[in-house]
Amino acid sequence: MLDRIREHMEVIGADGVHVGTVDRVEGERIKLTKKDSGEGRHEGHHHYISAGFVAEVEGDKVRLSANGDVAVSFEEEEDGKAA
Repeated sequence: MLDRIREHMEVIGADGVHVGTVDRVEGERIKLTKKDSGEGRHEGHHHYISAGFVAEVEGDKVRLSANGDVAVSFEEEEDGKAA
């Protein structure tokens, strides 16, 4: 399914909440664009979503199996640590 994910696709939670925008796929993770990096200590660097959270790819959207707030809590930062 990862082979269907493209740059600039919207990543949404199971609840339809915007989680981020795809920068690219790296290995088994989706790298999100910096503009969706959040605020404070999260601002200005990329975050990653594990491929295990991808439920489906439909049109220009990547839908996750978890609600947006849950998925964000499991995001990884560039250094590989959980956000």
